[in-house]
Amino acid sequence: MGNHDIEVGGDKKSPNMRPEIHPDTDKGVSEEVENVTIILTEEDNQRIKRKTDWTILSLLTWIYFLQVLDKAVLGTGSVFNLQEDTHLTGSQYSLVASISPIAQLAWQPFSAWLIVKVPQRILMPLLVFGWGTAQTCLAACYNFGGMLAARFFLGLFEAGCLPLFAIITGQWYRRIEQPVRVSIWYSTNGLATMAASALSYGLGHIPSNLLRPWQIIFLFVGLVTVVSAPLVYWKLDNDITTARFLTKEERLQGAKRLRANQTGATSYEFKWSHVLEVAIEPKAWLWVAMAILPNMGSAMTSIFGPLIVKGFGFDKFQTSLLNIPFGAVQTIVIVFSCWASYKAKLKGVVLAGFMVPVIAGCAMLYALDHTKASNQGALLAAYYLCAFLFSANPILLAWVVGNTAGATKQSTTLALYQAGVSAGALSGPLLFSDDQAPNYRPGTRSVLIIFIVMIACVLIQLANLVLLNQLQKKKRVRNGKSATLVDQSMMAAVTHADENGKGEEGVLVEGPDKSDLTDRQNDEFVYIY
Repeated sequence: MGNHDIEVGGDKKSPNMRPEIHPDTDKGVSEEVENVTIILTEEDNQRIKRKTDWTILSLLTWIYFLQVLDKAVLGTGSVFNLQEDTHLTGSQYSLVASISPIAQLAWQPFSAWLIVKVPQRILMPLLVFGWGTAQTCLAACYNFGGMLAARFFLGLFEAGCLPLFAIITGQWYRRIEQPVRVSIWYSTNGLATMAASALSYGLGHIPSNLLRPWQIIFLFVGLVTVVSAPLVYWKLDNDITTARFLTKEERLQGAKRLRANQTGATSYEFKWSHVLEVAIEPKAWLWVAMAILPNMGSAMTSIFGPLIVKGFGFDKFQTSLLNIPFGAVQTIVIVFSCWASYKAKLKGVVLAGFMVPVIAGCAMLYALDHTKASNQGALLAAYYLCAFLFSANPILLAWVVGNTAGATKQSTTLALYQAGVSAGALSGPLLFSDDQAPNYRPGTRSVLIIFIVMIACVLIQLANLVLLNQLQKKKRVRNGKSATLVDQSMMAAVTHADENGKGEEGVLVEGPDKSDLTDRQNDEFVYIY
């Protein structure tokens, strides 16, 4: 942009000066931004990103950790005689594991509406308090009916968690930043697995004539979740235009920083036209398919994993400890896979590549004899390879959010995605049954097939996105625009693109986008691979 002046509110100012921000906050950022030109340097960009990480990302990470932990302790509790104490027989344990995702699946239409209509600062603490209470109540259950009811409400309140967290990440970060941030909060899957195993080992040694070890575990994690609900209300803001941890000027700059995403502004209007668009596009249903498959396969490790490891010839305490390295592998895989997708800017290719070790691990678990002591090391290695499956959800979430615009369309697409997650999670345990113990070979064979199909779905979606970008180019040409655009949201530094498509690093001008267009309606939207 050179050394020419930038016009701010009708006055001439030099590019390194800030626009004057008036102290009255009653009008709000969205009204005031119409009358000023916003200057955003790379230094501003980094400062706002760091502040957002410290407040929003740290909160998402802690709450998601608790959400995964509350689910993970069911599997670790199973090695402390949970089935015997609650008189579960046959496939009842599998049904207890499946009822939570059944509740999530049934609740998704209402969840999509809630995410649009209810401010995040209100919705999230209510959900956290609800599932924490349900988890606490599990400690009081002594039969199949009680366990089923408590797990149902646990799933009901957790139903909006994954889509809500993905939407929050999309609203606070640029598209290039999203995979790493999703990986950070989603990597708590591994940390929660480690914590559940460590807590089970420690709390399981507490002598008590009143409570069983699994009851102590459930009670502890449930109460920690309940007391975290007020923290959410205290720290969370609804969007960047109302962020209390940013100054008034930084809110304006932050809104501009996110405009390059082309995903639209925050809106509390539920638009049925967006829902119809989701219903008729193949892209959305491919996301659903890719949500179902890995979450169906994850039952092998999350629900039956401790039982499979125990079948290698270990006792219950050894089994708990051996799941700690599994959680460590989970964490490393999630972070590394999202970092790889960030560096390569090719989420689909990275996702397909990370499914290959899962196929290898499943094949080894299926082929090796579980009764031979000499195979223990190889079986453990195969089991740890299966942790690569947990790279799927964080990459997929960033891929879905980055390829979907419009508030209602995003909430609907992510509700469908969560429905796919729930459908996979509820059907996955049904691939296994007690009569398959101790090697669970039929279930393992099914999981092997699932991940082969998963790779095929990824490749189909990649081809679909390439086609959609070609259609977008033709649409831009028809509208008198350049066919090729600079996708600023996938650049590491902030830039301002001129009319020739060339970018200048360091300065962005104009107000933030207040529209609520979908990716199909906005001809400047660029799909990411």
